[in-house]
Amino acid sequence: MQTHLLEIIYLIGSITFILGLKMLSHPDSARKGNLVAAAGMILAIVGTIFFYEDADHNKLGNYIWIFGGLIIGTVAGFFAAKKVQMTAMPEMVSLFNGMGGACAAIISIVELRHFFHHYNETEILGSSYPLLRGDIMTMVLGLIIGSVSFAGSMIAWGKLNGKVKDFAFPAQHIINIVLMIGVFALGGVLMFSGITAAYTWMYLILFVALVYGVLFVLPIGGADMPVVISLLNSFTGVAAACGGFLYHNSVMLTGGILVGSAGTILTILMCKAMNRSLLNVIIGSFGGSSTGSAVAGAAGDIREITMNDTAVLLSYSKKVIIVPGYGLAVAQAQHVCHELEKALEEKGVEVKYAIHPVAGRMPGHMNVLLAEADVPYPKLVEMEEINPEFSSTDVVMVIGANDVVNPAAKRDTSSPIYGMPVLDVENATTTIVMKRGMAKGYAGIENELFFEPKTRMLFGDAKATLQKLVAEVKAV
Repeated sequence: MQTHLLEIIYLIGSITFILGLKMLSHPDSARKGNLVAAAGMILAIVGTIFFYEDADHNKLGNYIWIFGGLIIGTVAGFFAAKKVQMTAMPEMVSLFNGMGGACAAIISIVELRHFFHHYNETEILGSSYPLLRGDIMTMVLGLIIGSVSFAGSMIAWGKLNGKVKDFAFPAQHIINIVLMIGVFALGGVLMFSGITAAYTWMYLILFVALVYGVLFVLPIGGADMPVVISLLNSFTGVAAACGGFLYHNSVMLTGGILVGSAGTILTILMCKAMNRSLLNVIIGSFGGSSTGSAVAGAAGDIREITMNDTAVLLSYSKKVIIVPGYGLAVAQAQHVCHELEKALEEKGVEVKYAIHPVAGRMPGHMNVLLAEADVPYPKLVEMEEINPEFSSTDVVMVIGANDVVNPAAKRDTSSPIYGMPVLDVENATTTIVMKRGMAKGYAGIENELFFEPKTRMLFGDAKATLQKLVAEVKAV
């Protein structure tokens, strides 16, 4: 009876995961979707704790350890999420994702040890037990993918908060390929080895997978990190799905498949948005050359604009497009930006937001940031739809964005971002770039847009500058 009840609970949990993911596709229902999926996860956890039985009708024990871990993890996660700034959200995603990968790897290690303790050498190596090798393969895949996800996510976390710098050495790409092939070859050896050698192969696989995870992410440039985060998320999902296969747990399998497939699709879309190859991401050669005019620095004159002139120009425009970037997030200026949008609309100005797929530090960063300020979702226009509109736009306001508006991506073949689709802001009648100074973007290259004849620079902190600009616009 309890087994059937648990299966029903798992079915309900799986349905909530699917519904939650569907609801995440639109900002109006995204928060509710998160709560629905979270409720399904809570139900699955509670059901497992109180209704799980093994083949011998033994129930779970160690309730003190189980609930102790749940309480500690819940409290730590709650306060970490409450305190994190929107600008640090990608770091937290990487950190949490790494913990998921570590859990998958630990599960595989524990289950492999339990497996080799439960069966004898003859049973494992015997041809009459093909299902045993299937179980071993599932554990090995969980170990490899989980370890790579953990190590890679920790390096990504360090890169996002500035503690880890890009690092590459000669033939690193070849070494990465050798390590990737080697770790799966070691997994094959473990599947057909006896118990005596199994533990050695297991820990060797763990070591090689961790090394590959580190070397895989280390050379990747900052501007390319959104794709890496998405890919590592998909790795963790696949590792969790391996656990679902291992435990014959439908809700764990469903959750892992959803995360893995959604992460993979998002990774492919991110690669397309940045004109990169998924194969290059996997072997760790994601990025470009570090030489060329875009890196050395663009030449030209900077043209500044005053606050009053900016307010007049915006107020008498017919159409204004705002391009938000990481600088807007750092300054926590999204609410003031929304105020500027409303002030302009009161004067009859059409205002839209141009959203680049990889603006910020992770996919959807700008969408979440502006949704927090209650910007209507229809005003957020994706790159493919907004690019044709720049030529009919009076003023483009670039607030804190850099690499995603750099024309070098279309002109300079030696640029690290060459080939990456960017927002065609230079086609507008006037482009106003709001920045603290002339610092380079996350890709570490100069922005040719700053030296365009139609570009005007408005220097200052985004939030303070926007507050003054809103007052000036209202006074015009």
